[in-house]
Amino acid sequence: MLKIGITGQAGFVGTHLYNTIGLFPKEFERIDFKKEYFEDDAKLNDFVVQCDVIVHLAAMNRHNDPQVIYDTNLSLVLKLVQSLKVTNSKAHLLFSSSTQEDRDNLYGKSKKEGRELMINWADNSDGEFTGMIIPNVFGPFGHPNYNSVVATFCHKLVYNEIPTIDVDGGLKLIYVGELVEIIISEIRSKKGKSEVIVEHTSEAKVSELLSLLESYKTQYQNNGIIPNLANTFELNLFNTFRCYMDIKNHFPVKFVEHTDSRGSFVEIVRLGVGGQVSFSTTVPAITRGNHYHTRKIERFAVIKGKALIQLRRIGTDEVLDFYLDGNQPAYVDMPIWYTHNIKNIGEEVLYTNFWINEFYDPNDPDTYFENV
Repeated sequence: MLKIGITGQAGFVGTHLYNTIGLFPKEFERIDFKKEYFEDDAKLNDFVVQCDVIVHLAAMNRHNDPQVIYDTNLSLVLKLVQSLKVTNSKAHLLFSSSTQEDRDNLYGKSKKEGRELMINWADNSDGEFTGMIIPNVFGPFGHPNYNSVVATFCHKLVYNEIPTIDVDGGLKLIYVGELVEIIISEIRSKKGKSEVIVEHTSEAKVSELLSLLESYKTQYQNNGIIPNLANTFELNLFNTFRCYMDIKNHFPVKFVEHTDSRGSFVEIVRLGVGGQVSFSTTVPAITRGNHYHTRKIERFAVIKGKALIQLRRIGTDEVLDFYLDGNQPAYVDMPIWYTHNIKNIGEEVLYTNFWINEFYDPNDPDTYFENV
């Protein structure tokens, strides 16, 4: 079993890598890292000596003073390399560099020089080094005005602010989940490569990104419509947008109920995509679910009975409770990386409709069990 530590574990890419590695408990063991270790040689050394693999993601991306970015990033690399030397580590060290390496800015310079320092360590030790040149990364849980323009646009749109475009340039992009798959593949290879060019998986102008995200706000956030998603990039972008919404206050969303002498009619979901619709009954006091998805879009619609739907983002402690009653039919959508369940809290049988955007595939279920 490989013991893996991630500097920058709590950051954007670090969080996704840490959580994904946790899906393989028979293959990997996670060695926890805290940013304070960089200020304590003993703790940093103790961390390094435990690791078979170290993924160095800790870095500063933005600051008003570019010199601070350069100094901070080089300092982190120097401290880590010194610890590797002191502990005589034989770890496989992986480093996230940037396509800005060859640009005339101090951020790119810090990445390039940091990679060179790590190559030098590997050349003079029994360790391995892999330097990854990474394009623009987007995905859920990135920090607005810091990690990516996608994060900034999503945040502004969901809170009814007006995004602005400074330069409508073309961006070469990779989804954070795709990047994590590449990092894990490099870990599994157990072979160092001084330079790995991580290819982008999509391209878009800034204005095109904003247009898509604006359409998701109009269709999904404002009207509950699952939009047409033409490809994997649009699915990833839509799932990213959903995770920036104020989930706690957005759900449950009440349906429009049409009633006449015959009874009532409720429209469950309007779709621009296909998928699978299911129906279930649940006896009192029974709980279903306690699992999460990393790519699927899912809707729970309570049409009869009383239910408690709970959500918790993986890696956090806050549990969101949503109470639904079939007398006022409503739905809750499940964001990716949120474990969720539904419990019958009433005295009668609970009737629930489920919709998910893809057919169930037992060979690729994208369903991971964890109690809320």
